[in-house]
Amino acid sequence: MQSANGLQQRIATMDRRIYGLLIGVAIGGTAGGIGLMLAVAGPVITAGAILGVLAGLYMLTNLSAALYGIVAVMALLPFGTFPFKIGFTPTLLDAAFGAFILVYLVQFMTGQRRGMRLTPVHGFIALYIVWLILSFVLGIRWARPTSADLRQFAETLLSIGMTFVLVDVIRDAKTLRRLLIVLATLAVGQAVIALGLYALGDQTAENVLVRLARIGYPNGGVIRYIEDTPSMGERAIGTWVDPNALGGYLAISAAMLAPQLFARKPIIRPAWLIWIAEGVIALAMVLTYSRASLLAFAAALVAIGFFKGFRKFWVLLALAGLLILVLPQTQSLVTRFIEAFTAQDLATQMRLGEYGDSLELIARYPITGVGFTGSPSIDLYTDVASMYLIMANQIGLVGVGIFLSTMAAVFVFGWRWRHGAESDALHWPMHLGFHAALLTVLINSVADLYFFRTDFQGSITLFWLVVSLALASSQIARTNSFSGSRSRESVPPNANTVALPTNHR
Repeated sequence: MQSANGLQQRIATMDRRIYGLLIGVAIGGTAGGIGLMLAVAGPVITAGAILGVLAGLYMLTNLSAALYGIVAVMALLPFGTFPFKIGFTPTLLDAAFGAFILVYLVQFMTGQRRGMRLTPVHGFIALYIVWLILSFVLGIRWARPTSADLRQFAETLLSIGMTFVLVDVIRDAKTLRRLLIVLATLAVGQAVIALGLYALGDQTAENVLVRLARIGYPNGGVIRYIEDTPSMGERAIGTWVDPNALGGYLAISAAMLAPQLFARKPIIRPAWLIWIAEGVIALAMVLTYSRASLLAFAAALVAIGFFKGFRKFWVLLALAGLLILVLPQTQSLVTRFIEAFTAQDLATQMRLGEYGDSLELIARYPITGVGFTGSPSIDLYTDVASMYLIMANQIGLVGVGIFLSTMAAVFVFGWRWRHGAESDALHWPMHLGFHAALLTVLINSVADLYFFRTDFQGSITLFWLVVSLALASSQIARTNSFSGSRSRESVPPNANTVALPTNHR
Protein backbone atom coordinates (compact mmCIF):
# COMPACT_ATOMS: atom_id res chain seq x y z
CA MET A 1 0.00 0.00 0.00
CA GLN A 2 2.82 2.35 0.91
CA SER A 3 4.73 1.42 -2.21
CA ALA A 4 1.64 2.17 -4.34
CA ASN A 5 1.25 5.58 -2.70
CA GLY A 6 4.93 6.30 -3.27
CA LEU A 7 4.62 5.36 -6.93
CA GLN A 8 1.66 7.71 -7.35
CA GLN A 9 3.62 10.54 -5.72
CA ARG A 10 6.59 9.94 -8.02
CA ILE A 11 4.29 9.95 -11.08
CA ALA A 12 2.65 13.19 -9.90
CA THR A 13 6.08 14.75 -9.36
CA MET A 14 7.19 13.61 -12.81
CA ASP A 15 4.01 15.06 -14.37
CA ARG A 16 4.66 18.43 -12.74
CA ARG A 17 8.24 18.38 -14.03
CA ILE A 18 7.04 17.56 -17.57
CA TYR A 19 4.45 20.35 -17.43
CA GLY A 20 7.08 22.74 -16.13
CA LEU A 21 9.49 21.71 -18.88
CA LEU A 22 6.84 22.17 -21.58
CA ILE A 23 5.85 25.57 -20.22
CA GLY A 24 9.50 26.61 -20.07
CA VAL A 25 10.09 25.47 -23.66
CA ALA A 26 6.96 27.34 -24.81
CA ILE A 27 8.02 30.53 -23.05
CA GLY A 28 11.57 30.24 -24.34
CA GLY A 29 10.43 29.51 -27.88
CA THR A 30 8.00 32.42 -27.84
CA ALA A 31 10.63 34.79 -26.47
CA GLY A 32 13.16 33.59 -29.04
CA GLY A 33 10.64 34.00 -31.86
CA ILE A 34 9.80 37.52 -30.72
CA GLY A 35 13.48 38.39 -30.45
CA LEU A 36 14.16 37.06 -33.95
CA MET A 37 11.22 38.97 -35.37
CA LEU A 38 12.40 42.16 -33.65
CA ALA A 39 15.80 41.75 -35.27
CA VAL A 40 14.45 40.90 -38.73
CA ALA A 41 11.19 42.86 -39.04
CA GLY A 42 11.53 45.65 -36.51
CA PRO A 43 9.38 46.66 -33.52
CA VAL A 44 6.34 47.91 -35.44
CA ILE A 45 5.79 44.69 -37.43
CA THR A 46 6.53 42.60 -34.35
CA ALA A 47 4.01 44.47 -32.23
CA GLY A 48 1.44 44.15 -35.00
CA ALA A 49 2.09 40.41 -35.29
CA ILE A 50 1.70 39.87 -31.54
CA LEU A 51 -1.52 41.86 -31.42
CA GLY A 52 -2.75 40.01 -34.51
CA VAL A 53 -2.11 36.60 -32.93
CA LEU A 54 -3.86 37.62 -29.70
CA ALA A 55 -6.80 39.05 -31.66
CA GLY A 56 -6.96 35.89 -33.78
CA LEU A 57 -7.05 33.65 -30.71
CA TYR A 58 -9.87 35.72 -29.24
CA MET A 59 -11.78 35.66 -32.53
CA LEU A 60 -11.68 31.86 -32.43
CA THR A 61 -13.68 31.92 -29.19
CA ASN A 62 -16.30 34.55 -30.02
CA LEU A 63 -18.49 34.85 -33.14
CA SER A 64 -19.13 38.59 -32.70
CA ALA A 65 -15.40 39.25 -32.31
CA ALA A 66 -14.73 37.25 -35.49
CA LEU A 67 -17.31 39.33 -37.37
CA TYR A 68 -15.84 42.57 -36.04
CA GLY A 69 -12.44 41.28 -37.14
CA ILE A 70 -13.67 41.01 -40.75
CA VAL A 71 -15.08 44.53 -40.59
CA ALA A 72 -11.90 45.95 -39.01
CA VAL A 73 -9.57 44.43 -41.62
CA MET A 74 -11.87 45.54 -44.44
CA ALA A 75 -12.02 49.10 -43.11
CA LEU A 76 -8.40 49.65 -42.10
CA LEU A 77 -6.21 47.23 -44.09
CA PRO A 78 -8.29 46.10 -47.10
CA PHE A 79 -5.20 45.13 -49.14
CA GLY A 80 -3.21 43.63 -46.26
CA THR A 81 -1.57 40.25 -46.74
CA PHE A 82 0.58 37.99 -44.60
CA PRO A 83 4.34 38.47 -45.15
CA PHE A 84 4.78 34.85 -46.33
CA LYS A 85 3.47 32.41 -48.92
CA ILE A 86 1.82 28.99 -48.60
CA GLY A 87 1.65 28.34 -52.34
CA PHE A 88 -0.13 31.69 -52.48
CA THR A 89 -0.06 34.80 -50.32
CA PRO A 90 -3.03 34.73 -47.92
CA THR A 91 -4.69 38.05 -47.18
CA LEU A 92 -5.70 39.36 -43.78
CA LEU A 93 -9.31 39.23 -44.95
CA ASP A 94 -8.87 35.53 -45.78
CA ALA A 95 -7.78 34.89 -42.20
CA ALA A 96 -10.64 36.94 -40.75
CA PHE A 97 -13.18 35.13 -42.93
CA GLY A 98 -11.65 31.77 -41.98
CA ALA A 99 -11.91 32.51 -38.26
CA PHE A 100 -15.52 33.63 -38.59
CA ILE A 101 -16.62 30.59 -40.63
CA LEU A 102 -14.77 28.25 -38.26
CA VAL A 103 -16.50 29.64 -35.16
CA TYR A 104 -19.86 29.58 -36.96
CA LEU A 105 -19.44 25.90 -37.94
CA VAL A 106 -18.26 24.96 -34.44
CA GLN A 107 -21.48 26.43 -33.05
CA PHE A 108 -23.45 24.11 -35.33
CA MET A 109 -21.36 21.07 -34.42
CA THR A 110 -21.71 21.73 -30.68
CA GLY A 111 -25.46 22.32 -30.87
CA GLN A 112 -25.27 26.00 -29.94
CA ARG A 113 -26.92 26.90 -33.25
CA ARG A 114 -29.70 24.99 -34.99
CA GLY A 115 -31.22 25.60 -38.40
CA MET A 116 -30.46 28.53 -40.69
CA ARG A 117 -32.65 31.58 -41.19
CA LEU A 118 -32.76 32.85 -44.77
CA THR A 119 -34.86 35.26 -46.85
CA PRO A 120 -36.58 34.85 -50.24
CA VAL A 121 -33.83 37.07 -51.73
CA HIS A 122 -31.22 34.38 -51.06
CA GLY A 123 -32.63 32.41 -53.98
CA PHE A 124 -31.60 35.27 -56.29
CA ILE A 125 -28.16 35.41 -54.64
CA ALA A 126 -27.67 31.67 -55.12
CA LEU A 127 -28.59 32.00 -58.81
CA TYR A 128 -26.10 34.87 -59.16
CA ILE A 129 -23.33 32.74 -57.61
CA VAL A 130 -24.10 29.88 -60.02
CA TRP A 131 -23.95 32.26 -62.98
CA LEU A 132 -20.60 33.67 -61.80
CA ILE A 133 -19.15 30.16 -61.64
CA LEU A 134 -20.53 29.33 -65.09
CA SER A 135 -19.01 32.50 -66.57
CA PHE A 136 -15.67 31.76 -64.93
CA VAL A 137 -15.59 28.21 -66.30
CA LEU A 138 -16.58 29.30 -69.80
CA GLY A 139 -13.97 32.06 -69.73
CA ILE A 140 -11.15 29.55 -69.24
CA ARG A 141 -11.27 28.86 -72.98
CA TRP A 142 -9.69 32.28 -73.58
CA ALA A 143 -6.92 32.06 -70.97
CA ARG A 144 -5.88 29.64 -68.25
CA PRO A 145 -6.45 31.02 -64.73
CA THR A 146 -3.45 31.86 -62.60
CA SER A 147 -3.28 31.06 -58.89
CA ALA A 148 -4.13 34.72 -58.24
CA ASP A 149 -7.22 34.45 -60.47
CA LEU A 150 -8.42 31.37 -58.62
CA ARG A 151 -7.79 32.87 -55.18
CA GLN A 152 -9.47 36.18 -55.98
CA PHE A 153 -12.49 34.49 -57.54
CA ALA A 154 -12.84 32.19 -54.53
CA GLU A 155 -12.64 35.24 -52.24
CA THR A 156 -15.40 36.91 -54.27
CA LEU A 157 -17.66 33.87 -53.89
CA LEU A 158 -16.88 33.79 -50.17
CA SER A 159 -17.85 37.46 -49.77
CA ILE A 160 -21.14 36.86 -51.59
CA GLY A 161 -21.76 33.65 -49.67
CA MET A 162 -21.40 35.52 -46.39
CA THR A 163 -24.87 36.98 -47.02
CA PHE A 164 -26.28 33.56 -46.07
CA VAL A 165 -24.35 33.45 -42.80
CA LEU A 166 -24.75 37.07 -41.68
CA VAL A 167 -28.53 37.12 -42.08
CA ASP A 168 -28.64 34.00 -39.90
CA VAL A 169 -26.30 35.49 -37.29
CA ILE A 170 -27.85 38.99 -37.04
CA ARG A 171 -31.29 38.34 -35.57
CA ASP A 172 -32.24 41.44 -33.56
CA ALA A 173 -31.97 45.23 -33.62
CA LYS A 174 -29.51 45.30 -30.73
CA THR A 175 -27.02 43.17 -32.68
CA LEU A 176 -27.49 45.50 -35.67
CA ARG A 177 -26.87 48.49 -33.41
CA ARG A 178 -23.59 47.09 -32.07
CA LEU A 179 -22.39 46.29 -35.57
CA LEU A 180 -23.34 49.75 -36.86
CA ILE A 181 -21.42 51.36 -34.00
CA VAL A 182 -18.36 49.29 -34.94
CA LEU A 183 -18.75 50.22 -38.62
CA ALA A 184 -19.12 53.92 -37.80
CA THR A 185 -16.13 53.90 -35.45
CA LEU A 186 -13.91 52.23 -38.04
CA ALA A 187 -15.10 54.61 -40.77
CA VAL A 188 -14.17 57.57 -38.55
CA GLY A 189 -10.81 55.92 -37.90
CA GLN A 190 -10.14 55.52 -41.61
CA ALA A 191 -11.26 59.10 -42.25
CA VAL A 192 -8.86 60.38 -39.57
CA ILE A 193 -6.02 58.36 -41.14
CA ALA A 194 -6.86 59.79 -44.56
CA LEU A 195 -7.00 63.36 -43.22
CA GLY A 196 -3.75 62.88 -41.31
CA LEU A 197 -1.90 61.58 -44.36
CA TYR A 198 -3.39 64.36 -46.47
CA ALA A 199 -2.13 66.95 -43.99
CA LEU A 200 1.40 65.54 -44.03
CA GLY A 201 3.85 66.50 -46.74
CA ASP A 202 3.75 64.24 -49.77
CA GLN A 203 7.13 62.67 -49.08
CA THR A 204 6.38 62.10 -45.40
CA ALA A 205 3.04 60.49 -46.21
CA GLU A 206 4.73 58.34 -48.84
CA ASN A 207 7.34 57.20 -46.32
CA VAL A 208 4.61 56.25 -43.86
CA LEU A 209 2.58 54.27 -46.38
CA VAL A 210 5.47 52.36 -47.94
CA ARG A 211 6.06 50.77 -44.53
CA LEU A 212 2.96 48.73 -45.31
CA ALA A 213 4.76 47.15 -48.27
CA ARG A 214 5.70 44.23 -46.01
CA ILE A 215 2.04 43.27 -45.82
CA GLY A 216 1.19 43.55 -49.50
CA TYR A 217 0.90 47.30 -50.09
CA PRO A 218 2.77 49.19 -52.86
CA ASN A 219 6.38 50.06 -52.05
CA GLY A 220 6.38 53.37 -53.93
CA GLY A 221 4.35 55.86 -55.92
CA VAL A 222 1.51 55.67 -53.41
CA ILE A 223 0.39 59.31 -53.18
CA ARG A 224 -2.29 60.13 -55.75
CA TYR A 225 -3.10 63.41 -57.48
CA ILE A 226 -5.96 64.77 -59.56
CA GLU A 227 -5.44 63.36 -63.07
CA ASP A 228 -2.06 62.11 -61.79
CA THR A 229 -0.72 65.67 -61.98
CA PRO A 230 0.88 66.96 -58.73
CA SER A 231 0.22 70.59 -59.65
CA MET A 232 -3.54 69.91 -59.70
CA GLY A 233 -3.68 68.84 -56.07
CA GLU A 234 -3.42 65.77 -53.87
CA ARG A 235 -6.25 63.30 -53.29
CA ALA A 236 -6.95 61.63 -49.93
CA ILE A 237 -6.27 57.88 -50.02
CA GLY A 238 -5.93 56.62 -46.44
CA THR A 239 -4.94 52.95 -46.31
CA TRP A 240 -7.32 52.18 -49.18
CA VAL A 241 -4.55 53.53 -51.47
CA ASP A 242 -6.97 54.33 -54.29
CA PRO A 243 -8.89 57.62 -53.78
CA ASN A 244 -11.98 56.41 -55.64
CA ALA A 245 -12.13 53.20 -53.62
CA LEU A 246 -11.73 55.22 -50.41
CA GLY A 247 -14.39 57.68 -51.58
CA GLY A 248 -16.81 54.83 -52.17
CA TYR A 249 -16.14 53.35 -48.73
CA LEU A 250 -16.64 56.70 -47.00
CA ALA A 251 -19.80 57.49 -49.01
CA ILE A 252 -21.33 54.15 -48.03
CA SER A 253 -20.39 54.67 -44.38
CA ALA A 254 -21.77 58.20 -44.37
CA ALA A 255 -25.06 57.10 -45.95
CA MET A 256 -25.39 54.26 -43.45
CA LEU A 257 -24.94 56.67 -40.55
CA ALA A 258 -26.93 59.60 -41.98
CA PRO A 259 -30.43 58.72 -40.65
CA GLN A 260 -28.98 58.71 -37.13
CA LEU A 261 -28.56 62.50 -37.38
CA PHE A 262 -32.31 63.03 -37.01
CA ALA A 263 -33.26 59.75 -35.33
CA ARG A 264 -35.58 59.81 -32.31
CA LYS A 265 -33.48 57.03 -30.78
CA PRO A 266 -29.93 57.22 -32.18
CA ILE A 267 -27.47 54.36 -31.76
CA ILE A 268 -25.30 56.42 -29.40
CA ARG A 269 -25.79 59.39 -27.13
CA PRO A 270 -25.11 62.25 -26.94
CA ALA A 271 -26.29 62.73 -30.52
CA TRP A 272 -23.66 65.37 -31.27
CA LEU A 273 -21.08 62.57 -31.46
CA ILE A 274 -22.88 61.30 -34.55
CA TRP A 275 -22.73 64.77 -36.11
CA ILE A 276 -18.98 64.90 -35.49
CA ALA A 277 -18.49 61.41 -36.93
CA GLU A 278 -20.53 62.24 -40.02
CA GLY A 279 -18.64 65.50 -40.49
CA VAL A 280 -15.21 63.82 -40.29
CA ILE A 281 -16.26 61.11 -42.76
CA ALA A 282 -17.77 63.68 -45.15
CA LEU A 283 -14.65 65.90 -45.04
CA ALA A 284 -12.37 62.99 -45.90
CA MET A 285 -14.77 61.97 -48.68
CA VAL A 286 -14.64 65.46 -50.22
CA LEU A 287 -10.83 65.37 -50.19
CA THR A 288 -10.79 62.16 -52.23
CA TYR A 289 -12.22 64.25 -55.11
CA SER A 290 -14.25 61.18 -56.08
CA ARG A 291 -17.13 62.76 -57.95
CA ALA A 292 -19.05 59.51 -58.27
CA SER A 293 -18.93 58.97 -54.51
CA LEU A 294 -20.09 62.51 -53.72
CA LEU A 295 -22.99 62.32 -56.16
CA ALA A 296 -24.00 58.88 -54.88
CA PHE A 297 -23.99 60.11 -51.28
CA ALA A 298 -26.06 63.17 -52.23
CA ALA A 299 -28.56 60.95 -54.04
CA ALA A 300 -28.86 58.72 -50.96
CA LEU A 301 -29.61 61.76 -48.77
CA VAL A 302 -32.30 62.89 -51.22
CA ALA A 303 -33.86 59.41 -51.04
CA ILE A 304 -33.78 59.41 -47.22
CA GLY A 305 -35.47 62.82 -47.27
CA PHE A 306 -38.62 61.33 -48.80
CA PHE A 307 -39.40 59.54 -45.54
CA LYS A 308 -41.30 61.19 -42.73
CA GLY A 309 -39.03 62.66 -40.07
CA PHE A 310 -36.02 62.96 -42.38
CA ARG A 311 -37.03 65.79 -44.73
CA LYS A 312 -34.49 68.01 -42.98
CA PHE A 313 -31.92 66.36 -45.23
CA TRP A 314 -33.20 68.39 -48.16
CA VAL A 315 -32.48 71.59 -46.25
CA LEU A 316 -29.08 70.23 -45.23
CA LEU A 317 -28.25 69.36 -48.84
CA ALA A 318 -29.32 72.80 -50.05
CA LEU A 319 -27.09 74.50 -47.48
CA ALA A 320 -24.16 72.21 -48.30
CA GLY A 321 -24.58 72.86 -52.01
CA LEU A 322 -24.69 76.61 -51.44
CA LEU A 323 -21.52 76.51 -49.36
CA ILE A 324 -19.72 74.44 -51.99
CA LEU A 325 -20.68 76.95 -54.65
CA VAL A 326 -19.56 80.08 -52.75
CA LEU A 327 -16.59 79.01 -50.60
CA PRO A 328 -13.18 79.69 -52.21
CA GLN A 329 -11.81 76.41 -50.81
CA THR A 330 -14.33 74.35 -52.79
CA GLN A 331 -14.03 76.02 -56.19
CA SER A 332 -11.63 73.37 -57.47
CA LEU A 333 -14.26 70.75 -56.64
CA VAL A 334 -16.93 72.74 -58.48
CA THR A 335 -14.61 72.99 -61.47
CA ARG A 336 -14.09 69.22 -61.40
CA PHE A 337 -17.83 68.60 -61.57
CA ILE A 338 -18.28 71.07 -64.43
CA GLU A 339 -15.47 69.36 -66.35
CA ALA A 340 -17.04 65.96 -65.74
CA PHE A 341 -20.47 66.93 -67.03
CA THR A 342 -19.00 68.68 -70.06
CA ALA A 343 -16.40 65.94 -70.70
CA GLN A 344 -13.57 68.46 -70.64
CA ASP A 345 -11.21 66.66 -68.26
CA LEU A 346 -8.87 63.81 -69.18
CA ALA A 347 -10.41 61.32 -66.74
CA THR A 348 -13.90 61.71 -68.20
CA GLN A 349 -12.60 61.50 -71.76
CA MET A 350 -10.75 58.28 -70.93
CA ARG A 351 -13.93 56.88 -69.36
CA LEU A 352 -15.93 57.64 -72.49
CA GLY A 353 -13.31 55.86 -74.59
CA GLU A 354 -13.46 52.83 -72.28
CA TYR A 355 -17.26 52.79 -72.50
CA GLY A 356 -17.10 52.64 -76.28
CA ASP A 357 -14.63 49.74 -76.23
CA SER A 358 -16.73 47.95 -73.62
CA LEU A 359 -19.87 48.21 -75.74
CA GLU A 360 -17.97 46.60 -78.63
CA LEU A 361 -16.96 43.67 -76.42
CA ILE A 362 -20.52 43.27 -75.13
CA ALA A 363 -21.83 43.24 -78.71
CA ARG A 364 -19.52 40.32 -79.52
CA TYR A 365 -20.17 38.27 -76.34
CA PRO A 366 -23.54 39.42 -74.98
CA ILE A 367 -24.78 36.31 -73.16
CA THR A 368 -22.04 35.02 -70.83
CA GLY A 369 -19.28 37.58 -71.40
CA VAL A 370 -15.63 36.54 -71.58
CA GLY A 371 -15.11 35.44 -68.00
CA PHE A 372 -12.50 36.50 -65.46
CA THR A 373 -9.19 35.19 -66.80
CA GLY A 374 -8.62 37.14 -70.02
CA SER A 375 -10.15 38.35 -73.27
CA PRO A 376 -10.28 36.46 -76.58
CA SER A 377 -8.50 39.24 -78.49
CA ILE A 378 -5.69 41.67 -77.73
CA ASP A 379 -7.80 44.56 -78.99
CA LEU A 380 -10.45 43.90 -76.32
CA TYR A 381 -10.10 44.46 -72.58
CA THR A 382 -12.54 43.96 -69.72
CA ASP A 383 -11.46 46.72 -67.32
CA VAL A 384 -13.71 49.74 -67.64
CA ALA A 385 -14.61 52.44 -65.11
CA SER A 386 -18.15 51.21 -64.51
CA MET A 387 -19.20 48.20 -62.47
CA TYR A 388 -22.13 47.46 -64.76
CA LEU A 389 -20.02 47.52 -67.93
CA ILE A 390 -17.25 45.38 -66.45
CA MET A 391 -19.97 42.99 -65.30
CA ALA A 392 -21.41 42.84 -68.81
CA ASN A 393 -17.90 42.24 -70.16
CA GLN A 394 -17.17 39.36 -67.80
CA ILE A 395 -20.54 37.73 -67.03
CA GLY A 396 -22.66 38.97 -69.92
CA LEU A 397 -25.96 40.78 -70.05
CA VAL A 398 -27.70 37.79 -68.49
CA GLY A 399 -25.42 38.08 -65.47
CA VAL A 400 -26.11 41.80 -65.20
CA GLY A 401 -29.84 41.05 -65.37
CA ILE A 402 -29.55 38.51 -62.54
CA PHE A 403 -27.53 40.97 -60.46
CA LEU A 404 -29.99 43.84 -60.97
CA SER A 405 -32.91 41.51 -60.19
CA THR A 406 -31.15 40.54 -56.96
CA MET A 407 -30.67 44.17 -55.95
CA ALA A 408 -34.29 44.98 -56.82
CA ALA A 409 -35.39 42.03 -54.67
CA VAL A 410 -33.39 43.41 -51.72
CA PHE A 411 -35.19 46.76 -51.97
CA VAL A 412 -38.62 45.17 -52.50
CA PHE A 413 -38.08 42.94 -49.47
CA GLY A 414 -37.04 45.94 -47.38
CA TRP A 415 -39.99 48.04 -48.58
CA ARG A 416 -42.49 45.26 -47.93
CA TRP A 417 -41.50 44.87 -44.29
CA ARG A 418 -40.63 48.48 -43.54
CA HIS A 419 -43.59 48.86 -41.17
CA GLY A 420 -42.05 46.28 -38.86
CA ALA A 421 -38.96 48.49 -38.70
CA GLU A 422 -40.91 51.74 -38.34
CA SER A 423 -42.54 50.42 -35.18
CA ASP A 424 -39.14 50.37 -33.47
CA ALA A 425 -37.48 53.79 -32.99
CA LEU A 426 -34.06 52.15 -32.77
CA HIS A 427 -34.51 49.86 -35.77
CA TRP A 428 -36.08 52.25 -38.30
CA PRO A 429 -33.09 54.65 -38.81
CA MET A 430 -30.76 51.67 -39.17
CA HIS A 431 -33.10 49.99 -41.66
CA LEU A 432 -33.23 53.19 -43.68
CA GLY A 433 -29.46 53.69 -43.42
CA PHE A 434 -28.56 50.21 -44.67
CA HIS A 435 -30.79 50.57 -47.72
CA ALA A 436 -29.47 54.10 -48.34
CA ALA A 437 -25.94 52.66 -48.21
CA LEU A 438 -26.89 50.03 -50.81
CA LEU A 439 -28.37 52.76 -53.02
CA THR A 440 -25.09 54.66 -52.64
CA VAL A 441 -23.10 51.64 -53.83
CA LEU A 442 -25.31 51.09 -56.84
CA ILE A 443 -25.18 54.74 -57.95
CA ASN A 444 -21.46 55.05 -57.25
CA SER A 445 -20.85 51.94 -59.36
CA VAL A 446 -22.07 53.67 -62.52
CA ALA A 447 -18.66 55.36 -62.74
CA ASP A 448 -16.47 53.03 -60.64
CA LEU A 449 -15.63 49.34 -60.89
CA TYR A 450 -14.14 48.47 -57.49
CA PHE A 451 -17.20 46.66 -56.15
CA PHE A 452 -16.86 43.94 -58.77
CA ARG A 453 -13.20 43.79 -59.78
CA THR A 454 -11.84 40.70 -58.07
CA ASP A 455 -8.49 42.20 -57.02
CA PHE A 456 -10.36 44.71 -54.80
CA GLN A 457 -11.41 42.19 -52.19
CA GLY A 458 -12.07 44.87 -49.56
CA SER A 459 -14.55 46.71 -51.79
CA ILE A 460 -16.36 43.50 -52.76
CA THR A 461 -16.59 42.50 -49.10
CA LEU A 462 -17.99 45.94 -48.27
CA PHE A 463 -20.62 45.66 -51.01
CA TRP A 464 -21.96 42.30 -49.88
CA LEU A 465 -21.74 43.31 -46.22
CA VAL A 466 -24.13 46.16 -47.04
CA VAL A 467 -26.45 43.71 -48.83
CA SER A 468 -26.32 41.41 -45.80
CA LEU A 469 -27.16 44.23 -43.39
CA ALA A 470 -30.09 45.39 -45.52
CA LEU A 471 -31.45 41.82 -45.68
CA ALA A 472 -30.87 41.19 -41.97
CA SER A 473 -32.66 44.42 -41.10
CA SER A 474 -35.61 43.49 -43.32
CA GLN A 475 -35.77 39.99 -41.87
CA ILE A 476 -35.85 41.40 -38.34
CA ALA A 477 -38.63 43.78 -39.41
CA ARG A 478 -40.47 40.83 -40.93
CA THR A 479 -40.19 38.89 -37.67
CA ASN A 480 -41.41 41.93 -35.74
CA SER A 481 -44.40 42.23 -38.06
CA PHE A 482 -45.38 38.58 -37.55
CA SER A 483 -44.85 38.87 -33.79
CA GLY A 484 -47.01 41.98 -33.70
CA SER A 485 -49.75 40.26 -35.69
CA ARG A 486 -49.77 37.24 -33.39
CA SER A 487 -49.85 39.50 -30.33
CA ARG A 488 -52.86 41.40 -31.69
CA GLU A 489 -54.66 38.20 -32.62
CA SER A 490 -54.13 36.77 -29.13
CA VAL A 491 -55.96 39.72 -27.51
CA PRO A 492 -59.77 39.77 -27.99
CA PRO A 493 -61.19 43.04 -29.43
CA ASN A 494 -62.93 43.86 -26.15
CA ALA A 495 -60.07 42.84 -23.89
CA ASN A 496 -59.19 45.19 -21.07
CA THR A 497 -56.29 45.52 -18.72
CA VAL A 498 -57.81 43.01 -16.29
CA ALA A 499 -57.82 40.25 -18.91
CA LEU A 500 -54.18 40.82 -20.01
CA PRO A 501 -52.53 38.63 -17.36
CA THR A 502 -54.62 35.64 -18.57
CA ASN A 503 -53.31 36.10 -22.11
CA HIS A 504 -49.69 36.26 -20.95
CA ARG A 505 -49.71 33.14 -18.83
